[in-house]
Amino acid sequence: MLTILTLSFHAIYATIGVGVPLMIMIAQWVGIKKNDEHYLLMARRWARGYVITVAVGVVTGTAIGLQLSLLWPNFMELAGNVIALPLFMEVFAFFFEAIFLGIYMYTWERFKNQRKHLLFLIPVSLGATFSAFFITIVNSFMNAPQGFDIVNGELINVNPLGAIFNPAMPTKVAHVVASAFMTAAFTLASIAAFQLLKGSNHVYHKKALFLTMKIGLIFSIATAVIGDFSGKYLAEYQPEKLAAAEWHFETEGNAPLVMFGILDDEQNIKYALKFPYLLSILAHGDPNAEVIGLDQFSNFESPPLYIHYFFNIMVSIGVFMILLALIYWIGVKRGWAFINQKWFRMLIVLGGPLSFIAIEAGWWLTEFGRQPWILRGIMTTSEAATSSGHVGLMLILFAILYLILGIGTIVILRRLFKNNPVERELENRLGGEQS
Repeated sequence: MLTILTLSFHAIYATIGVGVPLMIMIAQWVGIKKNDEHYLLMARRWARGYVITVAVGVVTGTAIGLQLSLLWPNFMELAGNVIALPLFMEVFAFFFEAIFLGIYMYTWERFKNQRKHLLFLIPVSLGATFSAFFITIVNSFMNAPQGFDIVNGELINVNPLGAIFNPAMPTKVAHVVASAFMTAAFTLASIAAFQLLKGSNHVYHKKALFLTMKIGLIFSIATAVIGDFSGKYLAEYQPEKLAAAEWHFETEGNAPLVMFGILDDEQNIKYALKFPYLLSILAHGDPNAEVIGLDQFSNFESPPLYIHYFFNIMVSIGVFMILLALIYWIGVKRGWAFINQKWFRMLIVLGGPLSFIAIEAGWWLTEFGRQPWILRGIMTTSEAATSSGHVGLMLILFAILYLILGIGTIVILRRLFKNNPVERELENRLGGEQS
């Protein structure tokens, strides 16, 4: 429970940490290209808020490292020498990002040529992306362990590159990075739409909304495409996880994709939507392909069936966000009036929180879907866990810490931008130019 709480809370800041640097870089690049002060101001304001989330992300990331040793000592004893390299590289990538972020933040007025200033954002964005790359490798290794020999219960003859470039790595890393970019874009779009709903009709917010919704559309489609590859990976390497997520109980061809629904006591599916052949296409790219069901696995090997709901949440929100962004983009191009109406902007505002819910559901699907294993096929979660009786107290203390950090983040960000609104900042910079 404590690990899930920590991972779920950290996922919010990690997603922002990976996704927002790219948004800042794109906004500044567009501002330079168009000679538009509005986009340059977006980059500056987003960077200010980003620094706050980075600071909190450091605390939550440190908590994860601490809990690996405190809560999962047997796992660290077994696999610590394998995951040490990607964990170290993740820290190195973060410091690489932080150094250039500091330089970027404190050199805004030092460059008359903004293209030179933009160059500092490249290592910031690369550092954030590689930070996600290396930490996701650890999770990939837990799902597809390789690159070592096991002798007398010990992992020896470790090949770090073999462990890093495991079968789960390509799809997991790509999915994490693309979904982070998507979520960051929709979150910033949500903020812009909220400002417009509050009555500010400033062109700055309209430009921010259009830019971020367009970026969100691109990366939401990319996330969906990568999700298809993830399904094919699961079909080959973790068929029990795919079967549990899809409530696919019997091995068969022409397998339908099951969405929603509930299970009765006899595991009969009720009230579900079934899409013929779609699971076979998702798993193997062939509507007639056979998909392995849970009948091929023992109860011990089968993940919990409630991961089906996590899959539903993730996919439903993903499809909703693609459609919302696509309708908005077409609406802008064709001049549809309803995209500027209150109800549609409220949907965009909801898009930010919904994207984070999809991120959380995806991580819960990943983590619970690996059960009962912490290191698939080698060590179970129960074997890896600590036997300490103080975990309950730690849960309370960390929950209080996360509550303080969460409330503190909201209060600081709110004051930061409320005390320095867009209109005032543009007036100071441009001598009163208005939209």
